[in-house]
Amino acid sequence: EVQLVESGGGLVQPGGSLRLSCATSGIIIGSYDMSWFRQAPGKGPEWVSSIKSGGGSTYYADSVRGRFVISRDHAKNMMYLQMNNLKPEDTAVYSCAAMVDGTLTRGQGTQVTVSS
Repeated sequence: EVQLVESGGGLVQPGGSLRLSCATSGIIIGSYDMSWFRQAPGKGPEWVSSIKSGGGSTYYADSVRGRFVISRDHAKNMMYLQMNNLKPEDTAVYSCAAMVDGTLTRGQGTQVTVSS
């Protein structure tokens, strides 16, 4: 069974940074495409970033490119999202996801609130 558990969210002031973590079980992280999504209050899910299996090419939504960095640690079987220069519009529940056998599996999410 694939399980994904996010952590690292919290309250941060505009301009601040947070690092989100995604702990995985049931998969070998480097073997699957992994992504981060977010959902702001009253809005639908928004894709944030992806890291491809194998070579690890990375992709970002225009809204976060240059501020967020996705990475993974093979030894720990974990994925991360380093978020810098956070803005109020980044406020959302962030969840990690893995595409396994054609099915997108997501974690429960972690709340990120950017406010002064």
